[in-house]
Amino acid sequence: MADLNVGLIGCGNISAAYLRLAPMFNGYKITTVADIDASAAEARAKEFGVRADTVEGLLASADIDLVVNLTIPAVHAEVSKSILNAGKHVYSEKPFVLSVEEGRALATLAAEKGLRVGSAPDTFMGGAHQFVRNLIDAGTVGEITSGTAMVQSFGMEHWHPNPDFFYQPGAGPVLDIGPYYISNLVQLIGPVKRVTGFAKSARTTRTIACGPRNGEEIRVGTPTTLHAVLEFHSGAVITLIASWDVYAHGHSKMELYGSEGTVFVPDPNFFGGEVRVTARDQARDLTQWTHPFSVPNDAEQANYRGAGLADMARALVEGGAHRCSLEFALHVVEVMTAILQAGETGQVIDLTTRCDRPEPIGPEAAAQLLA
Repeated sequence: MADLNVGLIGCGNISAAYLRLAPMFNGYKITTVADIDASAAEARAKEFGVRADTVEGLLASADIDLVVNLTIPAVHAEVSKSILNAGKHVYSEKPFVLSVEEGRALATLAAEKGLRVGSAPDTFMGGAHQFVRNLIDAGTVGEITSGTAMVQSFGMEHWHPNPDFFYQPGAGPVLDIGPYYISNLVQLIGPVKRVTGFAKSARTTRTIACGPRNGEEIRVGTPTTLHAVLEFHSGAVITLIASWDVYAHGHSKMELYGSEGTVFVPDPNFFGGEVRVTARDQARDLTQWTHPFSVPNDAEQANYRGAGLADMARALVEGGAHRCSLEFALHVVEVMTAILQAGETGQVIDLTTRCDRPEPIGPEAAAQLLA
């Protein structure tokens, strides 16, 4: 199929991953980058041999079909709106938006203009997580009734030179890392019906431990530990702990408990990893299927960031749904914002959105997205 021309808005850290990995995929070609900081755009353009432009210039370019929104979360909705108003499809980094109202407004605008919207994360399309999906759909562990998901570390200031935004409203462990975990839960189990939870922060400031600002204190403006319970429409009940206040723990990243066994799911922040299953009282040796998105390709890891974008490009050309859809991303956003609301109030929050599980992507369909 013909490649769509793609532009990037936002030339921070994540833009390098998109630019580096894009040549692996069919369906799109990144041709232009832009940033409110012209020097950042020029540096990325020189590094990857693409065109640098202003944001306004990129949006006005007749040769750009789709724009990837890599700006900070606080302006995701605003920038995505400007992309749609420019007559271009948009694919946003996570979190898609910061409120259901913002997402619904974008949905209305996209429908009026006949444009598509997609959003990361696409790690749930990884070979390991699609293998788990295959096991669940095949009934290997029976009906999923409960489980746990653990997003725990000691925060971002130990590796990120400018971690300020991680600790402000619009970020925190739920909105920053939570999209990977909740997206995977929804694609494996289905939509969430209601949530409740509690929140706190272990400290009011954090100390940057790397880079030129090493030793500088930053203010904490959003909860850094949240304990939530998610009830799914399927009846499953999952406990989610999201914290940047944990030095060490012994929990698996994700465990799903079924009527016929347990499946241990690797880190949803990554595409690959080991899948383990215990059926009743006996561990089951599994021969993992050969899935293209499980093959290590980046520093000995399976990294296929851009798979969701390639799938969206395929859908734009061939028709049909794309897996990282607006409806899917918006439901994940509501789950996350409801967790934050429950953390503030202690209430049980009934969700207003619902989505279908994205279609599974098996080895053959994944291979077709690769160049």
